[in-house]
Amino acid sequence: MMWNVQLFKLNFDEREVSAVADVVRGGWLTMGEQTKRFEAAFADYLGQDVKAAAVSNGTAALHLALLALGVGAGDEVIIPSLTFVADINTVLLTGAAPVLADCTSWDDWNIDPADIARKITPRTKAVMIVHYAGYPCAMDEIVSLCQHHGLALIEDCAHAPGARYKGRRVGSFGDFGCFSFFTNKNLSVGEGGMVTTCSPDHDKKIRFLRSHGMTTLTLDRHQGRAISYDVERPGLNYRIDEMRAALGLVQLGKLDEANRLRKRVVERYVSALRDLEGLVIPFLDLRDTESVYHIFPVLLPKGTDRLVVIEQLKQAGVQSSIHYPLLQKFSAFRDLGLCATPIASEISRRELTLPLYPTITEDEVDIVIRAFRDAIDSAK
Repeated sequence: MMWNVQLFKLNFDEREVSAVADVVRGGWLTMGEQTKRFEAAFADYLGQDVKAAAVSNGTAALHLALLALGVGAGDEVIIPSLTFVADINTVLLTGAAPVLADCTSWDDWNIDPADIARKITPRTKAVMIVHYAGYPCAMDEIVSLCQHHGLALIEDCAHAPGARYKGRRVGSFGDFGCFSFFTNKNLSVGEGGMVTTCSPDHDKKIRFLRSHGMTTLTLDRHQGRAISYDVERPGLNYRIDEMRAALGLVQLGKLDEANRLRKRVVERYVSALRDLEGLVIPFLDLRDTESVYHIFPVLLPKGTDRLVVIEQLKQAGVQSSIHYPLLQKFSAFRDLGLCATPIASEISRRELTLPLYPTITEDEVDIVIRAFRDAIDSAK
């Protein structure tokens, strides 16, 4: 399919090409000096004395955070109902039970602090939140709730590198922040992730867990800084490589400007679409928050046939997507007894995501707007 407007495009140029070529010419591909520089730059970007450990992907980041917290069989972890499957998968793979919390409202699709409170039981060990679409959650309420109940807090920041809540960047509030650098993310390296924490002890655990529990890295032995190693605890191979770390450094340097350009696109969409009867555009009230506009999601008017809208957009050469199918409906989770989450369920039935990326042109945005308005008329 040749799209007139894709859902997403990479924000790459010769700087990324040069960064990868330099790594290849340097002759060391496994986690090394580029990774250290990327980690240091990312930690400095977040501030708040954050420490950052680069990993192979965002799912690995979530899994490592859960393992470092000792989450396991008999525990419960509260997660959002409206999210990607990585959150529920990583909880299940630790042996713990996922407990779904609903969205806050039709205007705020982030996890509802009040519903988190309702779902806490004596078995609850941690809360995992997602800053959906790049919009920070209500962190004051969530942090206070977790502290009051003695619960660990994991921030899934896959959508939100650079987002701020009351001036503070997300990924620095919880016990852990987990970032994804997948191809379609604001900071993209293809596959990659980061685990952030303000705790030196937590950071040490993550570094052991991501590399087989070994006390020295292969690079240390290659450079003659160590001869052998000990294994202090069982671990995994969740390491990033040098090429992706080099890409990450370039992408991090572009991130703030790219997020600013995303904001401009969203403002153009909102101005052109908010008059559509029955259409809900969430997150229009950004009190205390600074979004990074990862995606542009809308809630189609009631009674609209979403499949017709998607097909009409496709015929106009406009790519769209859904964020996200409902967790309760996936075959793997149907027998888990997951609780009903009515707001998330309705959002999942009616949500549609329109194209958004930093380099999209005004003409391309206008193509999307015209095609979307026509599709809505056709699907009534």
